Amino acid sequence: MPVHPRYSPIERENPVDLAWVLLLPCCLPTTPASSAFPSERRWARSELKNQIHEESGNSKHEPGIKNQRSFIIYRHTKLAFLPIKISFSLRSKKMEWSFNQFIFISIIFFISSSQSFYLPGVAPRDFQRGDPLQVKVNKLSSTKTQLPYDYYYLNYCKPKHIQNSAENLGEVLRGDRIENSVYTFNMREELPCKVGCRVKLDAQSAKNFKEKIDDEYRVNMILDNLPVAVLRQRRDGVQSTTYEHGFRVGFKGNYAGSKEEKYFINNHLSFRVMYHKDIETDSARIVGFEVTPNSINHEYKEWDEKNPQLTTCNQNTKNIVQGSTVPQEVDTGKEVVFTYDVTFKESDIKWASRWDTYLLMNDDQIHWFSIINSLMIVLFLSGMVAMIMMRTLYRDIANYNQLDSQDEAQEETGWKLLHGDVFRAPTKSGLLSVYVGTGVQILGMTLVTMIFALLGFLSPSNRGGLMTAMVLLWVFMGLFAGYSSARLYKMFKGTEWKRNTLKTAFMFPGILFTIFFVLNAIIWGEKSSGAVPFGTMFALVCLWFGISVPLVFVGSYLGFKKPVADDPVKTNKIPRQVPEQAWYMTPIFSILIGGILPFGAVFIELFFILTSIWLNQFYYIFGFLFIVFVILIITCAEITVVLCYFQLCSEDYHWWWRAYLTAGSSALYLFLYSIFYFFTKLEITKLVSGILYFGYMSIASYAFFVLTGTIGFYACLWFVRKIYSSVKID
Repeated sequence: MPVHPRYSPIERENPVDLAWVLLLPCCLPTTPASSAFPSERRWARSELKNQIHEESGNSKHEPGIKNQRSFIIYRHTKLAFLPIKISFSLRSKKMEWSFNQFIFISIIFFISSSQSFYLPGVAPRDFQRGDPLQVKVNKLSSTKTQLPYDYYYLNYCKPKHIQNSAENLGEVLRGDRIENSVYTFNMREELPCKVGCRVKLDAQSAKNFKEKIDDEYRVNMILDNLPVAVLRQRRDGVQSTTYEHGFRVGFKGNYAGSKEEKYFINNHLSFRVMYHKDIETDSARIVGFEVTPNSINHEYKEWDEKNPQLTTCNQNTKNIVQGSTVPQEVDTGKEVVFTYDVTFKESDIKWASRWDTYLLMNDDQIHWFSIINSLMIVLFLSGMVAMIMMRTLYRDIANYNQLDSQDEAQEETGWKLLHGDVFRAPTKSGLLSVYVGTGVQILGMTLVTMIFALLGFLSPSNRGGLMTAMVLLWVFMGLFAGYSSARLYKMFKGTEWKRNTLKTAFMFPGILFTIFFVLNAIIWGEKSSGAVPFGTMFALVCLWFGISVPLVFVGSYLGFKKPVADDPVKTNKIPRQVPEQAWYMTPIFSILIGGILPFGAVFIELFFILTSIWLNQFYYIFGFLFIVFVILIITCAEITVVLCYFQLCSEDYHWWWRAYLTAGSSALYLFLYSIFYFFTKLEITKLVSGILYFGYMSIASYAFFVLTGTIGFYACLWFVRKIYSSVKID
């Protein structure tokens, strides 16, 4: 079989081995099949035809084979495109088709019937020499204020018609405002210093520029879905290039011999576009977009509006900024001329790897340390649970089952004595049902979101995709919220299932929406683009009332209609008196202790998540995050089971709410850590920005409380049912 000069196909002749290929999305970054250049696709198709022809010829000599076909799909590693040839055979002999095999073959035929597929919003584009390119502008962002602003909030050059290019709900919620700009040029045609426009600053414009320079705002631009970046050297001295996202609006300084501080604007942009060229077709793909901002006080003899000529901006000054050039000052009445130049550079970076520089991870060892740290906690707790389940519990159950007389049973102490009260419904059982149902909703949303992220659908190149996915998944997971809430409510002998359903549908979302609305009003008052428009707010309400609420009712109806599993033991009519507890078994102490280990399992990864949110960094290591999330689930379950066992041994049967609060108390440590992070890592000084930070972190902590509490509750419920179904009750 001939081999492409750059790529080597991996043959998989065993139909069973195809499962290995289908698992690849969980391990590798996703790259669309269409990301191969036309020459590569032609090679793949020709190889496919030749191989099918060869295999169909060979099949004449192989009895039992009716038909055999091959497919080539593309996956991407950090080295190259990797065509993977998948072969399977349909045998004419007796075959037994299971449901999984049917789905499996259906997926294969779907792949074969489509030439290629790509992820939404990240399709590659081929550009010929001279094709027009337009730079789009995005929001102005600052880590000091956390308040994004529209690009045209400042008095920059404006095109004749400003068009908004927002593509999804997530972009709007993030404050992205993607619009067209005056920065246009042609592919692979270098552009000398070109004038964008001339602006005379009035008092308000000068004030706005100075405020944004004070707050260290950065300008974000986009070309072919790549954000503009400024080159910087790593602080540790390693010879590798990293990117800063966006460029600064300006800077502060003073003239030589003067102590008065002045404001200067970056009014000249030197763009550099990197491209990867296909040798056969001469088409190219953009793989890099860099900018070098400069401040130049442009000079001209006479201004010509149609064809302005500057002495400081012509073909001779292309990409050259003299050290003696006077910077452009920002002040009332000052005239600012905005200019730019463009250079192109051929690159060996392939289109599928163009995000690698943006996502360069300098601290992968810290993530591994986080995983190992979390695994140590899990191993410790697993040992505790194993000791309780295998030694103590089995011994207790054996001893209890050997007791013959009721008198002997009454002399015993421990968890068996609670068999008549352990399944007694707790106080506020309806509220507990609501919170557990909401926790199932959050758990489902988080789990499915991470799976999509692992498959590559929510990569940073798909701007706003993560937020959109979370909102939509939250809405559709209302079905499971209603079902689980109704099942638990019926187990507590509740009868008003409609009232319980309304609480499930409105309590948690209502609290979140109230906080969100107040924060949005504050952002609106600051005239920030981060304020969600009225139309988007209305759309969110429609998703809530139009889809989520009906799904909660459908789930509740199905859950309440289904019969409840019987308790392993009967509940006494008269409740048992709880003996006085030791200080270390009091509810407050045990609840606070229980939240430490789940938080300890995730706090290192939490640092990177907070950094990506509040310091405008990309978070893309969903593989690490998924492992940490699984560890969090295991930790919450095990610590709750251990503390629940100790509680039952001390003859305290009020375990329902304590199980929920034990794991949920980790949210308290999450909020305390966010306070620590605010004062040690952020430079926020404005009151409004502080209110926004703690408002959003309170929402995150509340959701984390409901999520972890639900995990702990279900683990404890399983544990209690398991142990009481194992003993003989007279």
